[in-house]
Amino acid sequence: MLCKPIFSALAPVIAPVIVLPLLACSPSQSTSQPKTDAVRSPTPVAPTAPRPGTTSEPLASTKPGTLKTFTDWTAGCDNTLRCTLGTLLPEQSMGGDMITLNLTREPGPVARGGGGISLAVETRNDQAAIKRPPASFAVDGRPIKLRDAAALAAAIANGQSLTILDAGGAVLATLSLKGAAAALRYIDAQQGRAGSTDAIVARGPAASRAPAPALPVITALAPSGTPAKLTATQIATMRKRGACDPGNFPSGADPEMFAPDVHALGGGTSLAILPCSTGAYNLIGALFIIDGATIVPAQLDAPSGFEETGADSATPVKSVVNGTFEDGVLTSYAKGRGLGDCGVHQSFVWDGTRFRLSEQAEMGECRGNIDYITTWRTRVLRR
Repeated sequence: MLCKPIFSALAPVIAPVIVLPLLACSPSQSTSQPKTDAVRSPTPVAPTAPRPGTTSEPLASTKPGTLKTFTDWTAGCDNTLRCTLGTLLPEQSMGGDMITLNLTREPGPVARGGGGISLAVETRNDQAAIKRPPASFAVDGRPIKLRDAAALAAAIANGQSLTILDAGGAVLATLSLKGAAAALRYIDAQQGRAGSTDAIVARGPAASRAPAPALPVITALAPSGTPAKLTATQIATMRKRGACDPGNFPSGADPEMFAPDVHALGGGTSLAILPCSTGAYNLIGALFIIDGATIVPAQLDAPSGFEETGADSATPVKSVVNGTFEDGVLTSYAKGRGLGDCGVHQSFVWDGTRFRLSEQAEMGECRGNIDYITTWRTRVLRR
């Protein structure tokens, strides 16, 4: 968060996250799948996708999901009802064991190929786990295989203690299960499984009618052409309009640090990311669209940067934080703190008129978990 992999901009990568996918026939059954190196959860069992050529959704429908905290766990779902719950570490553990665990469940009834469960063990900020990778789990002393995500989900619903073990059986981390059952129950409810045979906690005799909403479609313009060359006068005008005073930067800073970053969007237009101010780990960049001699603030269909996290940017010009533009994707990564264990990661694509939010992932609690929860996804078609 997103992450992309969307989290390429997260805390420095020391070792890759271990992702362990599993499609489950029920919370108590499992079928192993090959291990993947992807940072995020595996591709879901695809719901019925919109037909090619479907128009992009209107502005009002761009509504990422929200996160909710349950003691030592946080949970959230995206707009397709793919839901994730993740562990939160106690504040006093910062700098110690930094292993976290996320469990993700796909939408849709198990009987129709939905409801798969996967898990990801995040080890990038734990030196012991880098040397001795996780090999298994234990819930209240009962061993669970490393890849058995469904069994782990069922066990933590009623468990008191979760440990992550290395190949020799030594404990790498002990994770609190306070709030785990409530988080699982919340996901059951969000996915429409409560009271059905597909639920993990809120099980019942009813057949599941869990919906599987389709991904919204964005028809985006493929980048082409040559980036615009800005004059000093144009840059000065942009700085004034975006309240981007070079005095906002540290004295002695490299001038290149606050030079505009310009990219061709296609159709004769360009994007300029104009650095406005910087902090210890966040660089705010104002967004402008250049079309010949015309320069206007970029339009977005969702809050971005610190606007998304609630901070006042002091300017009506839209901005991104730690923004980049690559392969037609504009990213923003607003960090809550330097560790990168809270914040919002977003991806936007250009549809010829405005930037559309194509993916968003976030972590609202600054408690050690750098594996952000995806709250918005789309299907992007290029033209």
